[in-house]
This record gives sequence, C-alpha cells and structure tokens, in this order.
Amino acid sequence: MTAATTGPHPHPHLPPDPPELTGRGADLLVESLHRCGVRVLFGVPGDTGVTLYDALYARTGAVRHVLARDERHAVAMADGFARASGVVGAVEVSSGGGTTYAVGGLGEAYAAGVPILVISSDIHRSSRGTGALTEIDQLALFRAVTKWRRRIDSVSEIGAAVGEALGHASSGRPAPVALIFPEDVLDAVGTARLPAPGPQHARVPADRPAADPAAVERAARLLAGAQRPAILAGSGVHHSGAYRQLATLADTGAIPVACSIHGKGAIADRHQWSLGVVGNNGARPAANDYLATADVTLLVGVRANATDTNSYTAPAPASQVIGLDIDATRAGRTYPGSLRLVGDAATVLDQLTTSLGGQLAGPGEDGSRRQRLAAVQRVRDSWPPPAPTELPEGQLFPPDVLRVLRDVAGADALVVADPGTPTPNVAAYWEKHQPGRTIIVPRGHGPMGYAIPAAIGVACAHPDRPVIALTADGSFAMACGELETAARLRLPIIFVQFTNHSLGWIKMLQHLYTERRYFGVDPGTIDAVAVARACGIAGARVRDLATLRQLTTDHVTAGTAVYLDIEVPHMIDVVPPVASWEAALAGDRTRPAY
Repeated sequence: MTAATTGPHPHPHLPPDPPELTGRGADLLVESLHRCGVRVLFGVPGDTGVTLYDALYARTGAVRHVLARDERHAVAMADGFARASGVVGAVEVSSGGGTTYAVGGLGEAYAAGVPILVISSDIHRSSRGTGALTEIDQLALFRAVTKWRRRIDSVSEIGAAVGEALGHASSGRPAPVALIFPEDVLDAVGTARLPAPGPQHARVPADRPAADPAAVERAARLLAGAQRPAILAGSGVHHSGAYRQLATLADTGAIPVACSIHGKGAIADRHQWSLGVVGNNGARPAANDYLATADVTLLVGVRANATDTNSYTAPAPASQVIGLDIDATRAGRTYPGSLRLVGDAATVLDQLTTSLGGQLAGPGEDGSRRQRLAAVQRVRDSWPPPAPTELPEGQLFPPDVLRVLRDVAGADALVVADPGTPTPNVAAYWEKHQPGRTIIVPRGHGPMGYAIPAAIGVACAHPDRPVIALTADGSFAMACGELETAARLRLPIIFVQFTNHSLGWIKMLQHLYTERRYFGVDPGTIDAVAVARACGIAGARVRDLATLRQLTTDHVTAGTAVYLDIEVPHMIDVVPPVASWEAALAGDRTRPAY
C-alpha cells in the first residue's frame, strides 16, 4: 500500500484527516480493521475470500486470524469474544455455504444483542444473476439477523464502510452488522480514505445518551412512592458496564434487584439487595414470588419476554413497570402502559439515583428499608434446595459439580454454558461474588453446540483467565470439531460435559406434555473422551467429586486444556430449576408459550 498526498490540513488545530492509501481492496480492508481496533478475526476460508487471506498473510501482526472448523462456530467464537471483552467481535465468511452456515450463529447474536462485524466475500460483480456457484442475495440473507448491512462496490468505499459498520454494531442496542465484498473489489487496486486509528471504533457502548429528564422525574416518584419496588436487570447492564450505578440506585432507594438469565452478574449474588435470577430458566422460586408481588418494577436493559418474566408473572401485569432501554422500540414493550426511559443504562441509572435521592425523606425512616432487607434475606435463605438423597453410582449432582469447579477456578473464571442441562444449573448455582459478565449463556435462540466455540472466543479475549465450557452430550456432537481448534491454539479451557445419553431438554418436554411418548430424543453415544484425545486435548471420565477436584486443579494450575465427561441424572429424575417444569410436576400441564 502507498499513501496518497493530501496536502496541508486546512485547520491545523483540528485532528488531521484520515490518510488516503492506495492498494488492493483486501489490503485496505485489513488496514481499516487494524486502525479501528479489530485485533482478532475468526473465520473459515472460501473461494471468494482468497485475496483477503493473502492480505491477512501480508499483515499477520495487524489482525490475528483464528481458523474455525465451521462458519456457525466461527460466529459463536466472535460472539463469545464480544460478550467477554466489550469489544465488537469480527468474523469472516465466504459466499454460498459460508454465509448460510453463519446465519444460525448470527441469529443468536442478534436476539441476544451481541455486536459482531461480519466480513463476507461474494462472487464477482459480473457474475451476478448468472446462477454462479455460491451465488445468493447476501443482503436479503442477512436482513433478519443483522441491524445494518452494506455491499461494497468500490475500493474507495472501504475505509468509511468499516468505520460506519462498527459504529452501527456498537451504538444503540448492540447487534451484528455485515459488510459484503465482491471478490473483484477485494482484488482491485484503488485509493480509499481510512479511519483514524483508535480502539474507540470497536468499543461498546459507542455512546451514552441520557433519558428525558421529565420521564426520569416521573420514574423516580413512582419508585419513591412504592411499597414493594423491584429492579429486573438484564444484559443491558453488561453492555453499559452499569454495575456501580445499579448497586448505588438499589442502595439509595432500598430496592431489591433480580437478574434475568442474560443479566446474571449485573449485581453480585451476595449484595444485600440481590434476589438472584428470576424467570423460567434458572430462577429461585422465591425470587419469582417476590417480583410477582412488586408494585413498581424497573426493567433495566432486559428483554422482559416470557422466559425472563416467567410467562409475564414476574413482574405481574398489574405492576407499574418502568422500562429502561437504549432502544426505544424495546423499552417496556412487553408491558403495555409502561413508563419508558430511553438511554444508556449507566447514564440513566445515575439520573434516577440523583432524582430519587432528592425525593426520599431519609432511607429507612419508616422501617421499610429493614422490611425489604428482611424480604431479600428470606429469598436467599430459601436457596439452594437440598440435594437428592441418593444417586446411582457414578452420577454426580450438577450443583455439586459447579461448586467444585468454582472452588478451583476461582471468582475470576469465565463460564460459558450450552442450553439444556448446563444453562439453568449455572444460572441458579454458580454464585457470583463480584458484579460483571463472567457467565455467558446463549438464551437469544438457545442454540446447541454454542459453548465449545464460544469458550474459544472467550479465551482469545482473556488468555490470562480460567475459562470453563459447560456442554452436554447432545451439544458436544454438534461442535466437537472445534476441540481441535482449542488444541491448535493451546487454549487452557476446562471442558465439562454433562452426559445423560439423550436430548434431555426435549425428552423432558415429552415427559411432561406428551404423556411420556418419547420420540427422536435418544441418539447413540459418542465417546467424547476419545474424540477430545484425538483432537489433542487430555480427557477423562469423572465419576466422583474428588477426581473432579483433582483433575480441575491439575489443569488450571498447569494452564492446559482438559475434557471431563461427567454422568449426571436425567432431568426426569432430578429436575433442574425450570419454573414451568416444577409447575407441571405439581399438576399444571399447560405448556407455557415462549
């Protein structure tokens, strides 16, 4: 690449204009990514992206490429990287199968509000409409799973397009975006003005808007006048990094705080105002009960869908709801009549605390503070429930497994869980001593096979911290090839498989709602330990807690990966914390709508 002469800046006191560089489109793309703070690019090569890979080869130190085994898993890696780092994740795919395989991973990221930049190569522009191999309308394909997308038809557009794409991904509600590059644009030599260097391009959040002051005042009056207020915190707290602001508002207003499953960690589990996780998946029943009787509930960056609210019972429809969200279309949308606060969570929580503090005569003067603290303590005293008195030899109780893993890995560990057995257990039983996003679960769409590749992305973001991937035998079968990726990268991930020899979640639904007519839920067994060893990762079958503790300690200490296969009871025999299942077993066989 060569720099173009732009002449003196017309305003010397202002930052200089971004430089113009001349080179191949692919080279300018890699340079733009580097200037914008993108340091890791996950992907799988394809025909239309060969020039991009040549550019990556030429600038190996600028953007690290991580080769995945499958495009869906490459997206999951970028997803895990973004959730763990607070920086836009980046993934590269090629036309045809590459783009279509990526859609499943992007669906999860879009639903969960995860910022990902998709770099997709496409067929030559002259081949459009000819039925060329791998031809597909990528703009149409990505429409349902990205918030913004653009096809680049000229080298001169590249620098501005990368900056614009990252801005869309990181501002407002984070979400995936896509840039589509025909292969002839990547091949062509041209000149483009590139973004000014700086990590701010890829950081989340890109902006911190405040809410309407009049709406904040109304919300503060509602909270100040409430007899039984509550806060339901979601992933928006993580996106904003609003941990201090959330705890301060809770302390100021004496307001108990519950978390959605995506919001786990928004407040420390041991904080005096923490109720734990609520909803249908991984909730404490007493926490659901508390939220169901709240008279005013503040929703902070939470979807508040049927899963988050236990089918809209926590909070109840009669509760006065205040919906705080960065996205005006989502603020309070599932509770008609909500008071909407639109803005960045940290900024608006600070606004609320200031306003609320001015409206309170003095916290606890009427004894309400002590009463609320006692109510929170009763919720916490109700948990956890007792362990089963007896399990078949060789089976372990999932909460016991999580306790050992947490004891060994420590509070700094990052945990990624697959749907099914791992998710409700980690939500309910992994205690968070400090706020922060260290628990990552895919509850946008609940895709099986997420944890193994997402943990790779997490480990790339934080190579100095313990990473635990909680999977199950069904999910393992979908993603086991990525164990080779983890081995190749020498990532010290502790992989833990909960084995129950079935597609357990669906089998449990059949058990509860179709009169035990089990169909299509009992695949054959794969020797996961042998597969892990074949991929270059140590593996062992674990049938007692002492062995689990020893093996986990050995590998965490050595900084090496291990795959641990653990037999657990089927959900039919030991029911995980899923509220609708507990209700069904108590006699309510109405299957809840998502």
